[in-house]
Amino acid sequence: MSHTEPSPDPTPAGPAPLLRVTGLRKSFGDHEVLRSIDLEVRRGEVVALIGPSGSGKTTVLRCLNSLEVPDAGRITVGDELAVEFAGRVGKRELDALRDRSAMVFQHYNLFPHMTVLENVVEGPVRVRKRPRADAVAEAERLLDRVGLASKAGAYPFELSGGQQQRVGIVRALAMRPQVLLFDEPTSALDPELVGDVLSVIKELSDEGWTMVIVTHELAFAREVADEVVFMDGGVVVERGAPDVVLGAPRQERTRQFVRRLQQRF
Repeated sequence: MSHTEPSPDPTPAGPAPLLRVTGLRKSFGDHEVLRSIDLEVRRGEVVALIGPSGSGKTTVLRCLNSLEVPDAGRITVGDELAVEFAGRVGKRELDALRDRSAMVFQHYNLFPHMTVLENVVEGPVRVRKRPRADAVAEAERLLDRVGLASKAGAYPFELSGGQQQRVGIVRALAMRPQVLLFDEPTSALDPELVGDVLSVIKELSDEGWTMVIVTHELAFAREVADEVVFMDGGVVVERGAPDVVLGAPRQERTRQFVRRLQQRF
């Protein structure tokens, strides 16, 4: 199947992107997962990545967070960090890139042997080297914000999936990242638990957090995202305002995907 990237619309004048991705490529063995991905996210903007399984959406997030090292391309964050992936990239550069974002995983990834509070405090204390008392105070404030103050001493197995995912969001916020990355944050949840997690993400959007969200929740993407990017086969097929990409797609492949997903939900 071939994919064509439409000519990009002229970009309106505005602030420089907080996050810029250029020519990102990633292969696993002989399988090329990302084939020259370009992406821009301005400060306070929410970009939703949609597309079928295997399209490369999650790999984009993992590259942004240095969980995967791209084979080629460039990732720039703000004015102070630009990482060029050409040949071997040093640990210092990868750590600097990871420091600027925080990932909320599909399956929570909480430490099962730690309490909720310990899960949230671990990163700020061990990685950011913050005083423990300060990290605990911030963790307690953030847990209260998402309605989980009473669960600070609980272990992950004592929580519902929705509660675990909210802890995952708090853990990401506690790192004070410049960019929040969400990988299908509701796909592992029972349907009745989805709303609580989406409402927290919506509040973060309203507060001006910069976010890149991989999601299959099209109605949510339409409400929250400033831009929707449709990926398939490791390339960007279409991008634009939610009302365009989700309401009146220009590309036939996008129309097929949106129609199919709307029929499922």
